[in-house]
Amino acid sequence: MKTKILLFLLIIISIASLTAIDVKAQIENVPLEDPVYKFLKEMTVKRIIDDYVDDDPNLSRFQVADMLKTMYEKKSQLSRTEIEILKKYMIEIVPEELNKKTTTSLFKGNTGADYGINGLVTDKQKYLFAYQKDDNNIFMNVIGNLYYVNGIKPTVKSNAWLFDGGLDFRGSLFNKIGYNLSVLKGGAAGDSVLIESAYPPIKSTFKYVENIENITNYDFTNGYLKFYTEPTEGMDLAVQIGREKLVYGYGYSKRLALSGDAPNMDFLKFMFKYGVINYSSVYGSTVGEYNPDRDLRYTKYFSANRLTISLDNLFNVGIGETIISSRGIEFGYLNPLLFYKFAEMSLQDRDNGTLFFDMQTHFLKDLELQGTFFLDENILSNLSDLERQTNKTAYQLGFYWYEPIGFENFSLIFEYTKIRPYVYTHFDPENRYTAFGVIIGHPIGPNADQLFLKMNYNFSSRVSANLELQKIRKGENIYNSEGEVVFNAGGSVFDTFVPERDSDKAYFLDGVRVNDYSVRMNLVYEPLLNYTFDFNYVYNISKNLTYGGNTDRSYAYVRFNLGY
Repeated sequence: MKTKILLFLLIIISIASLTAIDVKAQIENVPLEDPVYKFLKEMTVKRIIDDYVDDDPNLSRFQVADMLKTMYEKKSQLSRTEIEILKKYMIEIVPEELNKKTTTSLFKGNTGADYGINGLVTDKQKYLFAYQKDDNNIFMNVIGNLYYVNGIKPTVKSNAWLFDGGLDFRGSLFNKIGYNLSVLKGGAAGDSVLIESAYPPIKSTFKYVENIENITNYDFTNGYLKFYTEPTEGMDLAVQIGREKLVYGYGYSKRLALSGDAPNMDFLKFMFKYGVINYSSVYGSTVGEYNPDRDLRYTKYFSANRLTISLDNLFNVGIGETIISSRGIEFGYLNPLLFYKFAEMSLQDRDNGTLFFDMQTHFLKDLELQGTFFLDENILSNLSDLERQTNKTAYQLGFYWYEPIGFENFSLIFEYTKIRPYVYTHFDPENRYTAFGVIIGHPIGPNADQLFLKMNYNFSSRVSANLELQKIRKGENIYNSEGEVVFNAGGSVFDTFVPERDSDKAYFLDGVRVNDYSVRMNLVYEPLLNYTFDFNYVYNISKNLTYGGNTDRSYAYVRFNLGY
């Protein structure tokens, strides 16, 4: 099967190469964790750039570089702080900015950068090693994080440490292929609740969950090859195989279709853009919930198609679909040009299919509106009774207001999310909308809604602050002392509908009512390029409206990041 996938890749590459025009030697992607994406979003809402589509935002470095150059051409429309931020990201990403004044490398290369150990304590873009010859290049970097977490409520005596380090390799080959390899290994000590609160991805790493070694540890690795070509002017074609973080669809808090919270998938991805059309198709694999018994562990597969029509300075409108399957590789879902929901029906309805529609506006300067409607399975036969358990729908509505009423460098973001009972569940437990026990979609899960408000202010290119407020209402299932479901309100992705036990009616927020309120304050300080301090304070209170009682918890942590 792997041979056939590679053959498919080679055929596409060969055909595209026959007519391809030259492209730029920065094909590898900018990781989604890079804060440059936040800046691209701000400048899109401000209408400085109009070609950033963030429903599938993994961009090649040359694409981000082109957007930054466009911003620089319009710098007269930017504030002083925005110009500072722009110059910082141009040094990081635009190849023409790489020189001895802006860039340093620990080991000598041939890219024109300064080199030596003294460069590590300068305000320059830093590499471990950088080398380029003709259309081929390699950039090596050290990456790492150090966390210190301290509890405040219920006790200040609890604390935790996390520490990790690794290497990142990236570059381009033959002016057409981008590559990346990164590996990160870390350890943790202290209160496990604080560890998982400060760093949620650790909960779905195998070594941390297995926890059989004398030191609590975790690891991450990503890597891919990406082929990119322009067969004709204005047409972009790309094929990528490997592993990295993906998100799909719109969402200011989290996305309903693919939030990026679950472990990074191994995938084959096809991307096409021409004129107003943006199309992508993904076929990926991940794993089910952890089980100590190796014979009960299994692989599950994620497939998705998405079509977006982008009209400059008007709106983007899109339609997407996803399939979760645990039956092994299905050739139907390897087809990038197929309507998966109908294909799933033709395969005897054994998999978990969803469909979603969304829209994002761009006709108002400084104000963006967006919404998503998400359908889990099929409700067309139940339109006369929307309270039925088969009505597995969700929606999001929100806005992104940049520089409201002339307040420079400030963002105000609001979003409302509603997810009906049983969304993300499936009659086959292995096909639920999860990976390693984490919901692939929006983390509030079924039978819940969320009010989300976020404010961000950029003091300078080195300092920014965020305030995030959330209210989540949840209808939870009722269990007996043995953990068996007594009343299924459709409130857990792990409890599917059982006809012999559960009511055919599923009322929103039925079950045990719990309201969660949270406040997160965040300050980011970058004293030197590539060295970042991230200060956080989090307060959460949970109110059980059914049985009474409140639980409140707070903690603070600081993170030092080396890399980006």
